[in-house]
Amino acid sequence: MHWTYLTLAIVFEVAGTTCMKLSDGFAKALPTVLMGFFYCVCFSFMTLAIKKMDVGVAYAVWSGVGIGLIAVIGVCCFHEPITLPKAAGLLAIIGGILTLNLAGGTR
Repeated sequence: MHWTYLTLAIVFEVAGTTCMKLSDGFAKALPTVLMGFFYCVCFSFMTLAIKKMDVGVAYAVWSGVGIGLIAVIGVCCFHEPITLPKAAGLLAIIGGILTLNLAGGTR
């Protein structure tokens, strides 16, 4: 169940970060309110996930997968450029997440 909680935390964190971009620096009310809501839900699920996972592993997976998903959303939805250094960095993050998962981290 802890992986489900972590997955939900990632989904809500990505939604919150997307709303952060859409809020235009807190100028738009609805994305700003949604951002706060999504982050509160995200941290609630993250709290449940780390009850059974090492916090370092959970946080690394949460932030790494979130970074990857936000990068994809940035390219696909916000037309941000993808460069070779960005792609290499994302691949390094994915490699780190895989290494952490192979090392364990659940209790």
